[in-house]
Amino acid sequence: MERDRFPLVRDQGQARGGPGRIAIPVAADRDRDRQAAMALVEDTGFDAFDAGRLADSWRQQPGAPCYCTDLTREEMPGALAAAEAERLPKRRDLAVAAIQERVGDATTNPDAEYGVRLNRVLFM
Repeated sequence: MERDRFPLVRDQGQARGGPGRIAIPVAADRDRDRQAAMALVEDTGFDAFDAGRLADSWRQQPGAPCYCTDLTREEMPGALAAAEAERLPKRRDLAVAAIQERVGDATTNPDAEYGVRLNRVLFM
């Protein structure tokens, strides 16, 4: 695989305050666990977003508006709030089918940005 076509997560981090810095939602039942995970997210160049307790973590699974959509800290609250549990499986399956349809075709083989664009269209 070409590295520039498929950027690694470690290569997408930015300095704090950078424009378009990607936010990562973090959920945990204990505050200290959530804070520890959020510190790790921040250390890797992403904005940690406090997504509450594990019972609410379904809002960030495949098919949800915040899943693989490279949202900023400002966009994350609205995306988490817009998640609809009953719609997640259908949206997830649509995204997987669209990606599978293109994989292996030399002219349309999707890159990482395709997945983000596709998820934004389907989920947001």
